[in-house]
Amino acid sequence: MKTPEKVIEHIVSWLNEYRTRSNMNGFVVGVSGGVDSAVTSTLCALTGAPVICLEMEIHQEDNQVSRANEHIKWLENKFNNVSHHNLSLSGVFDSFVNGLPPTDLKEEQLLSLANTRARMRMSTLYYFAALNRYLVAGTGNKIEDFGVGFYTKYGDGGVDLSPIADLLKSHVFKIYNIINEIIEATPTDGLWDDNRNDEDQIGASYEELEKAMQIAHNLDYDLSNREQEVLKIYKSLNSSNRHKMLPIPICKIPKDYIR
Repeated sequence: MKTPEKVIEHIVSWLNEYRTRSNMNGFVVGVSGGVDSAVTSTLCALTGAPVICLEMEIHQEDNQVSRANEHIKWLENKFNNVSHHNLSLSGVFDSFVNGLPPTDLKEEQLLSLANTRARMRMSTLYYFAALNRYLVAGTGNKIEDFGVGFYTKYGDGGVDLSPIADLLKSHVFKIYNIINEIIEATPTDGLWDDNRNDEDQIGASYEELEKAMQIAHNLDYDLSNREQEVLKIYKSLNSSNRHKMLPIPICKIPKDYIR
């Protein structure tokens, strides 16, 4: 990235303009301990508008919680417009799970419950947003949101605006000097009890996926076996998750039927 300062200025201006047009008071951001939420919350703080950071633990690994709290502490020391809440949603999640009927679809249930965690966090973000007339700022990057669709529909995909969704993951790392613990951490969505990371789930690193995204529609590259494998992963996920990236389909009724 040649001019991160200009990118920062552009995003901060865009955030402020959107907030003003929407007649809203500030922003609320879920902080996970990862680089995307760290950079997003920092960009929101740079607007000068009030920002609430939420750390929403659901049976989270201690290192994820501590990284999130370290970033929030860093933000609050740097910006006087930032406040936070630490919320444990583990009890709510456990109550939900205990109320479900038994199923033999164990693998499918694990994925469904991972998405449930993300949707509980989304509901929590909107609780605070509604209380304060704030906007929920999304934390997805370009690879996640428009490449492989690596997010939960109506979970971390349920937001009011997306400040970094046109930035590749490599861009996000370069845009702002956040704390080293987050920069060095292995990317993870924190939705699984076995602490699997993003690369475990996707089958490729973000660096590999960025290249695949660039060459997906260009056949002029001489690809290695690994690059061909990653390109296949990318195209498969892009296709299967396309429903997340497109507007909700509407069944159009012929006018003659409803006149």
